[in-house]
Amino acid sequence: MADGRSAGIPGATVDAPSAAAPAPARAPSTGSAPEVRQRIVAEADRLYYGRGITAVGMDDLRAASGVSLKRIYAEFPSKEAVVVAVLEHRHAMWTDGVAGRVARATAPRERLLAVYDYLADWFDEDDFRGCGFINAFGELGAVSPAVADLARRHKASFQAYVAGLVRDAGAPADLADQLAILAEGAQTTAAISGSAEPARHARRAAEVLIDAAVRAA
Repeated sequence: MADGRSAGIPGATVDAPSAAAPAPARAPSTGSAPEVRQRIVAEADRLYYGRGITAVGMDDLRAASGVSLKRIYAEFPSKEAVVVAVLEHRHAMWTDGVAGRVARATAPRERLLAVYDYLADWFDEDDFRGCGFINAFGELGAVSPAVADLARRHKASFQAYVAGLVRDAGAPADLADQLAILAEGAQTTAAISGSAEPARHARRAAEVLIDAAVRAA
């Protein structure tokens, strides 16, 4: 039976869990509101990232999280609201992860290259399925303005972060866009190829761009 709170998101029906790789059911949750919300977001992130947003129904999320549909909808009024919360969670993980890896480097040039070291580590993870924002935009960007806006703001935030590293390195501003595009392309190529090599190729290309830009500055 279709649920009226789908907010235009495909797959937002209250149905039986899909036959493909069903998540193990949990015991019903009785935790505090923040704990329950965190569990819902964590399980939704795992399911959406591994199987796709439209392939996962709200009943799949209920079974995986152990949270009743009534409680889920008390926390999130629609499936779109769950997707938004998942993307916000992914944005925080990405920014913290990149910043943490960059902080381990000291020289400005190495701080720029640390972005690609972070990508290499990420691409090597068993559950890597590409950029969650690119995936979400591909599925829902045309039908969900909220998802499209979050994806654009996430990418803009990364470009702004790289721009700050470029300024610290004393390189021309347009280097930031070039390095960001390298990182974005590496994510897509790694997801399709199933290899971490695109991060290493992107790092070597970044070295060439950085050195040329600094010499020309």
